[in-house]
Amino acid sequence: MAKEKSKYNDTMQLPKTGFPMRGGLPKNEPKRLAAWYENHVYEQLQKKNEGHKKFVLHDGPPYANGPIHIGHAMNKISKDIIMRYHAMQGEQTPYVPGWDCHGQPIEHKVEEMLGTKKFNATPTAKIRELCNKFAVENIDLQREGFKRLGVLGDWDNPYLTLYHEHDAADIEVFKAMFDKGMIYRGRKPVHWCKHCHTALAEAEIEYSDEVSPSVFVRFELIDVPEALRSAGVPVDVVIWTTTPWTLPANAGVALLADADYIAVEAEGRLGIMAKALWEKVFHGVAGIEDACLYVPEGAAEPWSVHGEELVDITYTHPIFSDVQGRIVTADYVTLEDGTGCVHTAPGHGVDDYYTGMRCNLPIIMPVDDDGHFYAGDGLGTGGPFSGMDTDEANPHIIEFLRERGTLVAEKKINHSYPHCWRCKNPVIFRATDQWFVSMDETNLRGEALDQVLNHVTWYPDHAKNRIGSMVEGRPDWCISRQRNWGVPIPSYTCADCGEKVMNDATLDAVIALFKEKGSDAWFTDAPEEYLGEACVCPKCGGHHLKADRDILDVWWDSGVSWKAVCENREELEYPADMYLEGSDQHRGWFQSSLLTSVGANGVAPYKAVVSQGFTLDGQGRKMSKSLGNVIDPNKVCDEMGADIIRLWVASVDTSTDVAIDHEILARTSDAYRRFRNTFRFLLGELEGQFEPETDGVPFSDLTALDQLMVARLTQVQAEVDAAYAGYEFNRAYRVLYDFVVTELSNVYLDALKDRLYCEKPGSLARRSAQTVLAELLSMLLRDLQPILAFTCDEVMAYAPAGCRGGETYAAMLDWYQAPISVEEANEYSEVLTAALTLRGAVTKALEDARTAGTFTKSQEVRISATVPSSDFALLTGERGIDLAEFFIVSEVALMENEDAEDDGITVTVDAARGERCDRCWNYREDTGVHGEHEHICSRCAAALE
Repeated sequence: MAKEKSKYNDTMQLPKTGFPMRGGLPKNEPKRLAAWYENHVYEQLQKKNEGHKKFVLHDGPPYANGPIHIGHAMNKISKDIIMRYHAMQGEQTPYVPGWDCHGQPIEHKVEEMLGTKKFNATPTAKIRELCNKFAVENIDLQREGFKRLGVLGDWDNPYLTLYHEHDAADIEVFKAMFDKGMIYRGRKPVHWCKHCHTALAEAEIEYSDEVSPSVFVRFELIDVPEALRSAGVPVDVVIWTTTPWTLPANAGVALLADADYIAVEAEGRLGIMAKALWEKVFHGVAGIEDACLYVPEGAAEPWSVHGEELVDITYTHPIFSDVQGRIVTADYVTLEDGTGCVHTAPGHGVDDYYTGMRCNLPIIMPVDDDGHFYAGDGLGTGGPFSGMDTDEANPHIIEFLRERGTLVAEKKINHSYPHCWRCKNPVIFRATDQWFVSMDETNLRGEALDQVLNHVTWYPDHAKNRIGSMVEGRPDWCISRQRNWGVPIPSYTCADCGEKVMNDATLDAVIALFKEKGSDAWFTDAPEEYLGEACVCPKCGGHHLKADRDILDVWWDSGVSWKAVCENREELEYPADMYLEGSDQHRGWFQSSLLTSVGANGVAPYKAVVSQGFTLDGQGRKMSKSLGNVIDPNKVCDEMGADIIRLWVASVDTSTDVAIDHEILARTSDAYRRFRNTFRFLLGELEGQFEPETDGVPFSDLTALDQLMVARLTQVQAEVDAAYAGYEFNRAYRVLYDFVVTELSNVYLDALKDRLYCEKPGSLARRSAQTVLAELLSMLLRDLQPILAFTCDEVMAYAPAGCRGGETYAAMLDWYQAPISVEEANEYSEVLTAALTLRGAVTKALEDARTAGTFTKSQEVRISATVPSSDFALLTGERGIDLAEFFIVSEVALMENEDAEDDGITVTVDAARGERCDRCWNYREDTGVHGEHEHICSRCAAALE
C-alpha cells in the first residue's frame, strides 16, 4: 500500500518552485539593491515613461544632521509607494531627493563640537566651512539609509540648499516679493532665543508648560481722578504680569474701554482695577481681608468709571521714578484673570507693540542679544538690574517692588510658554530691527488662503482647515536671523549716513554673484567688489557700504525649493503635483513654500498635499534614547529587512500618529510571511508549467468557480486602485491582506488543490485553475510592488513572462488590468455571497461532526443542505459553482426551502457514498478497478493514461 501510494504521489502535479520559503531579507535585499543601481532601474523607468504625463512629488528636504530615524523611514517609504504606483499608471515619475543644509540645527552641531567659547571666537568663514563639511558628511550617511529602504530616485543628483543655484533662487524670490512691496525692514518684537542668539519665526516655536512668577503691582498715578483726590492717600493703577523682568520696559497700562473700574481701599492706598476681579485679587491672592471698595465722601455708591474715562492719565514708572507712563485702552484685555489693567511694554510683546503704535507709546528695549539688561541708570537700561539675565532678574525685581511697597501680591503659575524648537529653552519677546514679510500690505494672506481652500487638494481633507487657520492668524513673517550658516539677506548699511541699501540693482548683482560663487562670497570676500555701481547709497551717494550679516530664515531657504528645484530642473514641473511631509510642516515647509510661491507668482507650489502624523512607541510615547524605545530603521533592515518596515508603513494610518515597537514589527513579519507564502504557492503551480499567452483559458471557458474568483479579484483590484489613488496605503494593505488570508488561502486556493494536484496536466480543468492563478499572481505582483519592493522584485525571477509583462524588475511593471470590468464582476456578487453564506454553515457542521469523531477528513462526508429559494436559484443557476469542490467534500446535495417564512439554512453531514480513491482521497462511486489500478476513481484513471 505504501509503495502504491508513493507511486501515485509521483503522478500528482504538486507545487514546485525555486522561490524560497524564507526571504533572507537582511542578506538578499542589499544584493538586489546593488543590481538596481548597477542596471540603472530608476533611469530605465524614467526612459520607459518618457513623453508621458509627469507626476512630480517634490521632496521636502530633511536636515542633514545625523543618521535617519524611523520618522524619516516612514516619510521616504510613503513617497516611494506613491511614485511606484504612479509609474505603473504609465506616468513619468522623476524623484529628486533633497537636503536642507543651512540653519541653526547644523550650526548648533558645530557649536557642540567646538564648545561655545571657541565657537564664539571662530571667524564666520571658518564656521561656515565646518557647517558645510558637517552637512555634506551627513548627506552621504542619510542617502545610504534611504537607498537601503528601497527608495528609488535620482540619488546621484539630489538638490542641496547650499548649492549656488539655490542661493541665487533665494534672492530671486526675495526680489520678486520685495518689488511687490511685501518685504520691509521694521523694529518690532519677535521671538528671540537668547541661547541661540537669533530671532525666531512662529514656525520655530513650540509650546510647553513653564512655572513663572506672577505679580500684582501698584503703579502710582500722577494725574489722580478728581473724585479720588479727597481720600488723601496715594492712588495707584494695579497691574498683573507673569514676566516681571519686562517691567523696566513699561510704557503704558491698557484697560478695557467699556469695563467697570473701581478703587480698592487697602493698606493706606487706593488701587484702581476692574470691578469684576477686585475680590479675587485682594481677598483671595493678596489675603487682605479688610480691603474694600472706596466710596467718596458724600456719595451713596462706590466710585466706578469705564476704562475709557481713564485714558491718558499718567503714572510713575514702576522702576524709574523720573519716568512717566500713560493709561490706554485695548480690546485684548480680559476680565478672566489678573486685574483688568495690563502692563504694556511695546518692546516685549506683539499685542503691546500694536497698542504702542496706535497710542504713540515708546518702544523701550533694555535687553541685549544675550538676554542681559544693558548697563545704565535710565530708561532703556536695566537700572538696578544692569547686567542681569532676564530670568536671573525676576526675583530681584520682585524684591525691589516689595521694598518700595508697590508689590500687592506674588504667586507662581504654571502656564504654556513659547520655547525654541531647537535648544528647547524658553524664548523672550524682544524688539529688534528685522526683515519682515507683510501678510496684509499686498493681501498675501488673502491670496494664500484662497489657494489653500480652493486650489489645493489636501489629504486628509481636514488638513486644509489646520493650515488655513494658521495662515489666517499668523503675524507678519520675520525672515531675518542673526546666525552664521545660511543665505545672507543682501542689504548694506551706509557707513556715512546709516541708510539701509537695498534696491533692484543690488539684488540683481547679488543674484549674479551667488550663481557664480555662492553665498559664501558675501562673508568671505568683499561683496562690493562684485557689485560695482549697484553698491552706492541712494541717500547720500556714498560708497562706504558695509555688508549686513543677517541671514534668511531657514524656512525661507527650504521654502523656495519650488523655484530652485521644480522650476529650474528640466525633468521636474512647477507647481508640483504633490508635497508630502509630517503634520508639523503645516506651520513649517508647507507654509513657507506656500507664502513664497504665492508671494512671487500668485499660485501655490503644489496641487496636492499629503499630511502625515508622527511615529510613537507601542505605548504612544515619543521615542527617546532615555526611554530606550527608539526603533532604528538601519538596525531593523539588518535584522529583519527593509520590506518589513515598508509593510509596516503600508499597514498603518499615516495621516495620524502611528505606533511602532518590536512587538508590532513581529506582527508585521507574520503578515509578510502570509504574502510570501501566497506568492510561493502561486509560483509553485505556474513556474515552468504555464504561460498565460499560450496556455491561458478565455474567461468564458473557465469553470464557474474560477469565473467567480476572477470576478472577485476584479472587485478587489478596484478597491486597491482607489485606495492607492487616495493615498490610503493602509486601506490598500487591509484589502489585500484580507483577500489573501481570508478569501484565497482559506477558501479558493484550498478548494483548488484537488484540481491542481490531481487533474491531468494540460487538461481544461487544470488550465482553467492555472489561468486564474496567473491572474492572481499578476495582480498581487503589481498591487504589492509599491509596498514589498524587494520581495516582488524577487518574485519576478520565477514568474511566467506573461505575468511580469516581459519585464525583469518589478518597478518596471504596468498597473494590473483585470480580464473583465467591475460592472461584469458585480454580477457575480450575489452568487459569491450565497456560496460563502452556505460555506459558513457547512464549515460549522463539519467542525461539529469532526469533534464528535464522525470523520477525520472532509472528503469522507456527503453534505445535504437546504437553502432559501433565492439562494437556491443563485447556486443552481448559470453561475452556480461546484459546491463539493468549494467545500472540499465528496458530494453536496442542495435542496430548496420553499417555506417563504423560513429563510434559514440547514446542513446535514453523512458518510460519503462510494469508495475512497487511493490517488486523490476523494470518495467516488466510480472508484474501483481501472486497468492496472484497483482503487482509483475514473478522473484519476484518465489523468494516469
